[in-house]
Amino acid sequence: MEGNTDRRIVRTRLVIRDALTELIEEKGFEAVTVKDITTRANINRGTFYLHYRDKFDLLEQSEAEVIEGIIAIITRATTEDLETYRETGISVSLIVTVFEYIAEHGAFLKAILGPKGDVSFQSQLKTMFRKNLLEKNLSPLIRKENLQVPADYFLSYVSSAHLGIIQQWLMGGRQETPAEMARILSLLTFRGPFFAAGIAVSDPKT
Repeated sequence: MEGNTDRRIVRTRLVIRDALTELIEEKGFEAVTVKDITTRANINRGTFYLHYRDKFDLLEQSEAEVIEGIIAIITRATTEDLETYRETGISVSLIVTVFEYIAEHGAFLKAILGPKGDVSFQSQLKTMFRKNLLEKNLSPLIRKENLQVPADYFLSYVSSAHLGIIQQWLMGGRQETPAEMARILSLLTFRGPFFAAGIAVSDPKT
């Protein structure tokens, strides 16, 4: 019986989040009301308030769930995946799994990262990528004596680039597979944008 109740709760929360997603795409989060959400989700206000305090609580919980899901993927990555990432800066299987998760939540992420969504969520994602993927796994590869730019600028650049790639994929309708996106992200990150564009450049003179 408890399992059935849990499944009903999960289904209800998904219906509510799907309603919010559609409404953000249509009119923007600021214009959305709880009445809009309950009408679209075909539930009463009492059901909504059993799960969320207001629309802001719904948004915050939904965003947190997505971020926690990505962190869980990184945490669950096999020792071999993480060792490969730490040694070479890349683990294709880990990156593919992250893109698969993003695709699974694609409609919500597209809405929330779009022009009518929540600008602050971009900062949350960048912070998450920096702390949980880059600082924990790439930082050990960085040697201060080898740095060509300050480490903070490097980490900021890479985390922002990760977000930009994800946004482009979502806004473009996810035409590429997660495996193709892992290759694109890896190429841009570890060979650089000019190499990816086929532009030959020499080292900048100081």
